[in-house]
Amino acid sequence: MMLRDALVGTWTLVSYTERSLPEGPVTYPHGPDALGLIMYTPDGYMSAQIMTRSRPSYDRPVASGGTAEESAAAATGYLAYSGPYSVDVSTGDIHHQVMVSLLPNWLGHTQIRHSQLDSVQLTLSAETPLPNGTTITSTLVWARAQRSPVEKIPRN
Repeated sequence: MMLRDALVGTWTLVSYTERSLPEGPVTYPHGPDALGLIMYTPDGYMSAQIMTRSRPSYDRPVASGGTAEESAAAATGYLAYSGPYSVDVSTGDIHHQVMVSLLPNWLGHTQIRHSQLDSVQLTLSAETPLPNGTTITSTLVWARAQRSPVEKIPRN
């Protein structure tokens, strides 16, 4: 099966780590128990959402309901972007073309993810050079999402 076909579907986050090269310690940008989903559609779009579990609730349960501190914590504890994707079959790299993103710097750019896919896990990694000359390597491990039964919501 071709990589592009094998990607299609929903994947749940197993782990997200970062390491400053060459010898920096492993860190967990959204904690060791981060939650996340990445989806690849048959028509060539992707969406990734990752969050820190311990984000504080807003005072009012609406998008604009948080204090400045709550809003900052919500944004800092969340990573989201979406757009078209393509696969370089010669390298196994996946190109995420960012159309919408929580990170303004990513808009209009392509995020390249090196991929490794086995029967149960998808590993995506990327290198980000920083202005100080170091490089951050991000590694995200995903597992194919299992469909859970849909609970019926009672109607009033």
